[in-house]
Amino acid sequence: MQRYFIDQVKTGDRINIPKDIAHHLVTVLRATVGTEFELVLADHQAYLAKLVSTTPRATAQLVEKLGKDSELPVSVILACGLPKTKEKPELIVQKGTELGASKVVFFEAERSISHWNTQKQTRKISRLQKIADAAAEQSHRNAKPQVEYCASLKQLLADYSATMRLVAWEESAKSGESSRLYQSLSKLHKNDSVLAIFGPEGGLSTAEVSIMEENGIIPVGLGPRILRTETAPLYFLSAVSFITELSGNS
Repeated sequence: MQRYFIDQVKTGDRINIPKDIAHHLVTVLRATVGTEFELVLADHQAYLAKLVSTTPRATAQLVEKLGKDSELPVSVILACGLPKTKEKPELIVQKGTELGASKVVFFEAERSISHWNTQKQTRKISRLQKIADAAAEQSHRNAKPQVEYCASLKQLLADYSATMRLVAWEESAKSGESSRLYQSLSKLHKNDSVLAIFGPEGGLSTAEVSIMEENGIIPVGLGPRILRTETAPLYFLSAVSFITELSGNS
């Protein structure tokens, strides 16, 4: 069933549907009076809704609350070194949204080949946010993740705090370290937050990892295989889901 997010609070059982959503629902999907769909309001509560009018404007009636909350038990911020192609950030945002990320931050790492100037930042973040919004609807999330940009690792460390901060470090995997990720994630409790940092193509430099360790960030391996920059965040989110949602540790 189609799901939409609207930035409105519930003040009654009738909701005026924003024009862009109404266009998609009525014109694209050809919904008619009586068609049911789902609405997520500003408080992240999902409702079963029914279209009750299309003119002079589209209006929906909230039928019932939907009790299911599809969000991860913990808040996950993905911080990704800026990849060199436009397709990789789009993939990370789309699939990261489907897997439950609460925020995706792209930052300029030492080995980042691509660089976003001020004009490019605004345009790219706007496009990536639209991708996140659509993926949140498709995957029936209760919240849309935010996509943001950070000019440097220094700014990232200063601006993004969390209950736990980790960095995916391939040298940890190469040295045979295999349990720190599980040990760290197993310590998380419901409503905790975790910042996970990933390098761009070419990885993070030793100097960057040293700076992170000085700031209390824990290096973790993601298994014995070297993952691409767009694969590592998705592996991490899958591990978070398994440990916090599927293994009874949440």
